[in-house]
Amino acid sequence: MDRVAVYIKNLEEALESLVLKDSAYRHIVELASAYLKDSKYYYSIGDKETALATVSYAEGLLDALKMIGAAAFVWKRPSEIKNTRTVMVAGTFEILHPGHLAYLREAWRLGYVVAVVSSDENAERSKKRKIVIPQQQRAEVLSSLYYVHRVVQGRPGDIFDIFEEVKPDVVLLGPNQNVSEDMVRAEAKKRGVDAEILRLPELKQCELCSTTKIIQKIVATFCGDASQC
Repeated sequence: MDRVAVYIKNLEEALESLVLKDSAYRHIVELASAYLKDSKYYYSIGDKETALATVSYAEGLLDALKMIGAAAFVWKRPSEIKNTRTVMVAGTFEILHPGHLAYLREAWRLGYVVAVVSSDENAERSKKRKIVIPQQQRAEVLSSLYYVHRVVQGRPGDIFDIFEEVKPDVVLLGPNQNVSEDMVRAEAKKRGVDAEILRLPELKQCELCSTTKIIQKIVATFCGDASQC
């Protein structure tokens, strides 16, 4: 993690631990949270100077609240944050839904989240259908989510080559990703990466917690059946 990423993660954890002692200052905490979102966005697009500026604004707001006794929270030492593990998640992320959020939330709980967005070619090969939303747009939307620290666009070809760029400490697989933990571990080691391989144990259950279900609902709602589209 570079210096800006350390500051962002430290701010996240400070906000998580924050206890507001005077509700009159709630809007200040909300403003700090908004600056955090801005910082993560600018970091995700490579604008580290603006990311550093916005995270610094948020730190100043929280420090002011602490100095006047309106809030209590903990700043960690940079060395503690630097030891945070890099957690890689991967997927198509074409139509975001609560299942994706549950997956990303668990990754965020484990550490610093790098989300790999599959290339259009690889996504079409995996899903056996055309991809409607192009990779660049999927990556842009994903980068705005609170639980994602950095987005990497996957390259066409071998999906495991991305290990050489991300070098994760942990890989979190989704419950319905059709690849075994042993295979992922072996492919990572081939590329010099000794990562812990974990899997989210179960899918989030809701009516539209999958891209396939959302597509089917759209077709049924607007077409009656697929032959009418």
